[in-house]
Amino acid sequence: MSGLTPEILLRAYAVGLFPMAERRDDPTLYWIDPEKRGILPLEKFHIPRRLRRTVRRNVFDVRFNTDFDGVIRACAAPGYGRNESWINDEIISLYTDLHELGRAHCVEAWLDGTLVGGLYGVALGAAFFGESMFSTESDASKVALVHLVGRLRKGGFKLLDTQFATEHLTQFGVVELPRSGFRQMLSTALDGSATFETELTQPELDKFLQSTTQTS
Repeated sequence: MSGLTPEILLRAYAVGLFPMAERRDDPTLYWIDPEKRGILPLEKFHIPRRLRRTVRRNVFDVRFNTDFDGVIRACAAPGYGRNESWINDEIISLYTDLHELGRAHCVEAWLDGTLVGGLYGVALGAAFFGESMFSTESDASKVALVHLVGRLRKGGFKLLDTQFATEHLTQFGVVELPRSGFRQMLSTALDGSATFETELTQPELDKFLQSTTQTS
């Protein structure tokens, strides 16, 4: 894939496509269009009880869009249970450009002044496309995900795309949709509007936690 621009990338997202490389050092990107698509239903988001307690204790300093470069590069680096990454240099460059355009966002978990977890994704209409997450401290990326969902719900988002339904996301209530079903949901979400920048106050976070279903 050559000549890819942020504008082309956004048009691809609008029809359900996203790019990946096979390896961190592979310069080639491929369009991915899964037969089955993972989504996290925003109104039926599950939070395990132990994680709920961690979020309420404010173990991590959660920030938004203060270190996008740090988050995406940490996602591209080898980590626990992940020896290889699909995020190559072109993806880092493209999504950094999207971030500067206000289309790509990140959630960060900090501990004692160090970035220890986070995630990033793309916002388009009322859809948010989750791309990748990382964690160097237990529960850091999970806490970031909880804060992401709270902010998306407050901001009016209707769809949280996870690309795939992984075992890791099962605890949060991820479901799989056939390609046609996902595209219908995507079309509806793209017709709407949402705001990622809407702040989530502590009382609003508490209310959000109370509204979510619990798992053990």
